[in-house]
Amino acid sequence: MRQSNTYIIIFTLITTVFVGGTLAFTSIMLGPRQAISIEYDTKSQILGAVMNITKNDDVLGIYDKRIVSFVVNSKGELVEKDDKGQPLVAEKVDVSKNFKLKPEDRLLPVFKYVSESDSTKVEAYILPTYGNGLWNRIWAFIALDANFETVKGISFGHLQETPGLGARISEDPVISERYVGKKIYNEKGELVSVDMVKGEKGEPLDPHHVDGMSGATLTGTGVNEMIKQYLNSYEAYFEKVKSQKVAGL
Repeated sequence: MRQSNTYIIIFTLITTVFVGGTLAFTSIMLGPRQAISIEYDTKSQILGAVMNITKNDDVLGIYDKRIVSFVVNSKGELVEKDDKGQPLVAEKVDVSKNFKLKPEDRLLPVFKYVSESDSTKVEAYILPTYGNGLWNRIWAFIALDANFETVKGISFGHLQETPGLGARISEDPVISERYVGKKIYNEKGELVSVDMVKGEKGEPLDPHHVDGMSGATLTGTGVNEMIKQYLNSYEAYFEKVKSQKVAGL
């Protein structure tokens, strides 16, 4: 039997309201769980720069005990509030959004990894970096020793690099391990970063270079540019801490 236009309109409205309400309810119910998942993932990546994370680890508990976080600017100054006067939380700074700004305008989170037995002793400084890979965005958390000279670890992530090639930055732990022990300053005290070479040579390299990834030259280039750019952005902070002019940093 053919239904009237009024019936069709009413049925459509009821269906739309029901579906919309169901989706809204589901979103509200799952919101807290999604927030916890995002928090867990972010903190796992940060800790992943200095330790191997397993599914049995109490990531949030370890993080609360071992990480002290805050935000600085490109001048190395502590930034405690955003443009609206709200307190800044390092873990909530959107590094991907800040990446679109000029380097001098970015907010720069710092994560101090402190000793388990002495929270005043810094074992590493973990810094987020962000850049462009071959197909999409890439990022990394790089950990430096307390003197800002030696790489203690690094954890990579990406959105769309080629599986088995550029995606190896996060899939293959060997890639991250190559950075451990490398130096970001040369003998003259100049910040030179650590560069991934073209190709996979399988040979020992100098303190400022790591072996590359076969077939992933453009991803490697993106990694090099990302790390160098962000280390340069943090350099003023490094110098202030070294000179001990900024208490608490």
